[in-house]
Amino acid sequence: MTPSSACLNRRRFLNQTLQGAAAAGLAWMEVPRLLADSREASAMKYGGFPMGIQSYSLRGFGVDGALDKIHELELHHVEFFRMHFPPTPDVAKIEAMQAKLAQRDISISAHGVESFSKDHKANEAFFRFAKQAGIRNISANPQPDSFESLNRLVAQYDIRIAIHNHGPGALYDSPLDGLKAVAGFDKRIGFCADLGHYIRSGVDPVEVIYQLGDRLYGIHLKDFAEQKKDTQGVILGRGHLDLEGVFKALKRIGFPADGALSLEYEEHPDNPMEDIRACLQVAAESAQRVARG
Repeated sequence: MTPSSACLNRRRFLNQTLQGAAAAGLAWMEVPRLLADSREASAMKYGGFPMGIQSYSLRGFGVDGALDKIHELELHHVEFFRMHFPPTPDVAKIEAMQAKLAQRDISISAHGVESFSKDHKANEAFFRFAKQAGIRNISANPQPDSFESLNRLVAQYDIRIAIHNHGPGALYDSPLDGLKAVAGFDKRIGFCADLGHYIRSGVDPVEVIYQLGDRLYGIHLKDFAEQKKDTQGVILGRGHLDLEGVFKALKRIGFPADGALSLEYEEHPDNPMEDIRACLQVAAESAQRVARG
């Protein structure tokens, strides 16, 4: 983003916030506190964790509709899937997205899940996009022949790769297989643990968090009714996910503040909001109990 466009986007965002503050009867000097308090309140609600959402949960909506709903949920972090934010070398398009996010006080926590191969030129094109867009974590499903390329790129761009597990029969389904794959490579090649897919694979999600430890940069909070390949997604805590155990484990391993903790709810894509709110409420209650304990 150029300095002039950054100032313009920030000014537009502040103007909208000022209008809202005026409507609420607040003075302009209270706006900085409003902005800080909003994020602080969100962090406190989730026990100090940077709760966000995978925008795939809102795939039934265009990007503007999805961002509006994230704002309604009082979340400040989004993990984009590519239909909402297609990778692009076009700086103007990236700046336009940054303006949409700034207007709603939302930051990008991650982007994915992306595929990578041994094609270093194609891999680097995505890293250039991620750097321009301010993306710290790339949720990924890298082919085994991509690691030499990715090892160079995470160091060059200081951006993390977070390997995502896709469930039974997929690459990196086992956390031990994932750890073997990254052994000897830059520590910025780590993991995004989809806890629901681990349930489908019959693996304890809490134990996975401890196993992946300081290479864990992303979480997809997801729950399933049964521990088998073909099962139904459910509201958090109504299946096999031990939410308090998850937050205890994240606290114990020191999950990074700039990691991507993303609710991902895949059911009812045309009308998911009631269930998403229920998931977030359960997550907040569990995280607060752990924080108090």
